[in-house]
Amino acid sequence: MNGKVIFYSLGQKFLDREEDMPAEAKQVVYYSLAIGHHIGVIDCLKPILECPLAEFDQWIAKLPEGDARSKFEGIAKWGEITIDSTHTRMLAEAIDAVRPGFSPIEAGWASQLMQALRSIDAEPAIYLIAKRREAKVPA
Repeated sequence: MNGKVIFYSLGQKFLDREEDMPAEAKQVVYYSLAIGHHIGVIDCLKPILECPLAEFDQWIAKLPEGDARSKFEGIAKWGEITIDSTHTRMLAEAIDAVRPGFSPIEAGWASQLMQALRSIDAEPAIYLIAKRREAKVPA
C-alpha cells in the first residue's frame, strides 16, 4: 500500500473578524479561541512528521495491544485521528514501553512524536491531527 501518514500540529489560532477588538474584550477573544471553530476561530496546522504508510503500519504493530495502539490504528480505519491532552500519557507510555525495539528510523519518529506530546502537556490547547494520504497515481 502506497501513501503516507502526516502528523500536523496546531501552529496558531486566529479569530476571523473584520472589525478591531476593543482592549476590554481581550479575555473574550482568548476564551473564544479556547472554545472553538463555531465562532470563527481558524486553526493553522503545520506538518511535523511524515511516515511512509507501510512502515508506519509496521511501527504501530510493535505497540502493545490496547488503547494507544487502537488510537493509531484509527488512521487506517478512518483516515484521520486527533491527538489532544487526553491522549498524551497513554501514547507516551506505549511508545516508551517498546522504544528499544524500534529501528533507527522508527526511533526518530518516536522522538518527534514524544516532543509533540510534551508540547501538548505544556500547553493543552495544542493538538495533533494525523492523516493518511494515499499516493497519487499519475494519469
